[in-house]
Amino acid sequence: MTDVELIKMAFKARENSYSPYSNYKVGAALLAKSGKVYLGANIENCAYGPSNCAERSAIFSALSNGEREFEKLAIVGTSDDICYPCGVCRQVIAELLPTADIICAKDENKYEVHKIGDLLPHAFSPKDVECARK
Repeated sequence: MTDVELIKMAFKARENSYSPYSNYKVGAALLAKSGKVYLGANIENCAYGPSNCAERSAIFSALSNGEREFEKLAIVGTSDDICYPCGVCRQVIAELLPTADIICAKDENKYEVHKIGDLLPHAFSPKDVECARK
């Protein structure tokens, strides 16, 4: 699947956003190595803490369905520029999609492809938890 095809799927996912507080709609499309694509949209809550980002919605859906290996994650928002994952999503991506391409897009013509190490250098990782247990 091409980056552009995955971006288009992220736009489709964005249609399911529930974002009445920020009015900032985000969609994500995650391509698993199995070839299946998992979609996610941001879901807000008036208490803010229970809200969930589109990226994590897609990732958690894939994991809940047994996927463990991923190729690409496309993210689109509603701003006038490229949409990047928030800090919490970067941490989740660092642990669960460490080798996947992260496609940060404005649209099908303006996007960037990154590895999570570029977006979140020196991330906290499972090895840090192991060190803390010793």
